[in-house]
Amino acid sequence: MGLFDAIDASGSGLSAERMRMDVTSENLANAETTKGADGQPYRRKEVVLQEASGAGTSFASVLSSVQGAATGRSVSGVKVAGIVEDSSALKRIYDPGHPDADKDGYVTMPNVNTVTEMTDLISSSRAYEANVTAMQTAKQMFSKTLDLLR
Repeated sequence: MGLFDAIDASGSGLSAERMRMDVTSENLANAETTKGADGQPYRRKEVVLQEASGAGTSFASVLSSVQGAATGRSVSGVKVAGIVEDSSALKRIYDPGHPDADKDGYVTMPNVNTVTEMTDLISSSRAYEANVTAMQTAKQMFSKTLDLLR
């Protein structure tokens, strides 16, 4: 494990959580959008994360690399694998006065639940704060190490 691996891992976590907050904010902003550019209601989006160094590594190899064994594998954090649309059913509400209502008076609404989105926003915000704290702690450890070497 290199000297700056902790900062690199926290930095990748910061980027991933910022992307989650951006996508969640987009979901909240479009919670009432009944017609997008394609003429369909907005569909909720989710961020898919994966390990930055690649999938398929075992817990034992990760543990031994963290403990300092020579495995040739470094800790590299997380990355955004993609942004996918949620394929769950869209909501239908009865509102005959709505401009997008069908002949029966029903409007097809986005599959965005504002309570779920706010919970996701708080969760990603807390994870972002945790990564900032981890980065600050690593920085303090480096500073103390340099002070000891003087």
